[in-house]
Formats: sequence, C-alpha cells, structure tokens
Amino acid sequence: MQIWVGLGNPGAQYAMHRHNIGFMAVDTIAEIHRFDPWKKQFQGWSSTGRIGNERILLLKPATFMNESGRAVGEAMRFFKCEVGDVTLFHDELDLAPFRVKVKTGGGTAGHNGLRSTEAHIGNAFRRVRLGIGHPGHKDRVTGHVLGNFAKAEIDPLSDMLSAVAAEAPWLAAGDDVRFMNEVALRLAD
Repeated sequence: MQIWVGLGNPGAQYAMHRHNIGFMAVDTIAEIHRFDPWKKQFQGWSSTGRIGNERILLLKPATFMNESGRAVGEAMRFFKCEVGDVTLFHDELDLAPFRVKVKTGGGTAGHNGLRSTEAHIGNAFRRVRLGIGHPGHKDRVTGHVLGNFAKAEIDPLSDMLSAVAAEAPWLAAGDDVRFMNEVALRLAD
C-alpha cells in the first residue's frame, strides 16, 4: 500500500486557496483513476484505489495544515507502512506557478504541513512539489499562500492538476523522473 497525502485545510472557505493545491491534486487523481468514494478515516478523508499494479490510499487530513502529520502517522501505522511508502502533494513557494517537481527527503522550508509530517514520521517521504510562485517579499507570503487562485490562474491550474493525475502511473511505479518529464511535456503543449 502506498499512501498519497494531499495537504490542505478543511472547509469550503479554504477550497480555492493556493495552500490547498495538495487537496486539489488528490481529488483529481481520485476522479481520473476512479477511486472509491471518500470516507471519514485517519483524522481526515480517505479513498482507496489502484493505479497500475499499485494499491494506493489517498488521504486528505482534516486536522488543518499545522497538524497534518497526525493523520499521516495514523494511516501509516494502520497499514504498517514505511516512511518511503508516503508521498505528500503540497504547495511550493519556491517553484514557478504550476511547475511540478518531485524529491525525497529534504527540509521543510517553513511549510507547516511538511514540518508536522516530519515530526510524526521522519523526513524520508516523497514530496510532489506543486508550484504556486513567490509573491516577491516575505511579508506577502501568508496572504499569497492563504489567498484564492485568481480567475486567470484557473485554466493553468486545471491543466497542471490534470497532467499530474494523468501521469500518476509513473509516480505509482516509482519513476519520479519520468513522471516529471511527462507532466512537463503535457504542460508544454
């Protein structure tokens, strides 16, 4: 079992925040790959399905971003998974909007969802970093991250989420480089 976690904050008022792009990514994966309906589980919402030969649990923690690690840890213990079985989808200030990069391990760069997850399970999990761009000055970061995507960003956002979901089989198979390349090719069209 792989555990793919979308980071975000629960509640309709947060739905279109840049900080919720992780929730958006796993929602799109669930829809495209016809996962089971979402159910309340592991201090959040979970959905199971298959991508290729891999069984995957999608998880959206309902603990708010700052406590995301609690839900991730609970799901890991339930399925007796290792930290390497976990993939987090999250917003990334240090990437241009709608760019997608994957890495395993590393720091938290001040991201509270990553910080919480690291505190609960260690830091050797895979991260799918979804670019939201930097507002230019550190004083504007909170408003940017907790702000809604602009109308002009909706189409590129949708394209990026669709590309991530369409190329998810490469991620499931552990071929992170091919996943990144295929997503970039789809977005270049």
